[in-house]
Amino acid sequence: MQPVLSVKNLTVQFPTRRGILTAVDNISFDIMPGEVLGMVGESGAGKSMTGSAVIGLIDPPGRISSGEILLQGERIDNLSPDQMRRYRGKRIGMVFQDPLTSLNPLYTVAEQLIETIRTHMPLSEADARKRAIKLLDDVGIPAADRRIDDYPHQFSGGMRQRVVIALALCADPALVIADEPTTALDVSVQAQIIDVMKNMCAEYGAAIMLITHDMGVIAETADRVAVMYAGRIAEIGPVRDVITDAKHPYTAGLMGSIPTLATNSDRLTQIPGSMPRLSAIPKGCAFNPRCPHAFDRCFVERPEPIVSGTRRVACWLHAPEEQAA
Repeated sequence: MQPVLSVKNLTVQFPTRRGILTAVDNISFDIMPGEVLGMVGESGAGKSMTGSAVIGLIDPPGRISSGEILLQGERIDNLSPDQMRRYRGKRIGMVFQDPLTSLNPLYTVAEQLIETIRTHMPLSEADARKRAIKLLDDVGIPAADRRIDDYPHQFSGGMRQRVVIALALCADPALVIADEPTTALDVSVQAQIIDVMKNMCAEYGAAIMLITHDMGVIAETADRVAVMYAGRIAEIGPVRDVITDAKHPYTAGLMGSIPTLATNSDRLTQIPGSMPRLSAIPKGCAFNPRCPHAFDRCFVERPEPIVSGTRRVACWLHAPEEQAA
């Protein structure tokens, strides 16, 4: 089966007067049809930048300096802005953290959905309206046939996010990029939005790149997870395997910082220090200043992803020669 999205050795750089800053550093991953890939990590890890690179929304002077991005086997990272604009909405949908950045307050939900549908699909206005109502009903908007003529400010935060999900799916895209879609919502609404996204993924067959810093959302939603650190993928694999048996020390630290009902500990795990600035990424493994297991090789040589069971882990602890020793 061909991946919906295939990212190969992607590097995103920003030239500055003090040198070139590398925001995304040689990462590779695939997303299959109907699959949800979660991308998790601290702020500044490169998650949103990866999503922006895929959808072609990197602001100058930032640029993709190397690598390839393929959508259903077709390379898209070298398209012109006008060509890429035709892909956005039709083949790639986007769900942003704040729905008000996606919805125009001066137009009704009906006007925005119908315009998007008719831009990408050969439908009459009446047929586009029927499709828009069905989409709103699918994402859980009650009385969708009446609410469709309301303005964005007449919806609650959770309902607006549902509208944005409908907007992202209105042209049957192959890929949906969801950038922190539940961060601004309370816990109960988060759970509802997670269910909506999972159902939409199953019903429409779209692949989803879910960008978040919340491992709980990843555990509930994603099939696989890519843990990012300093612009690189530290660990990638099936969610269940990564959560229950984290192999990279950074992943283990993230999991240890989540309280559980199974244990009665007074303190949670704390990862010392903070994410390095792009202008001060350490030599060797970028995580070495914060890693409790770092040894000499970690400070001089960057680990490339190593296959370890069902996962790929960028850590020298899992190199064959280290495990043999």
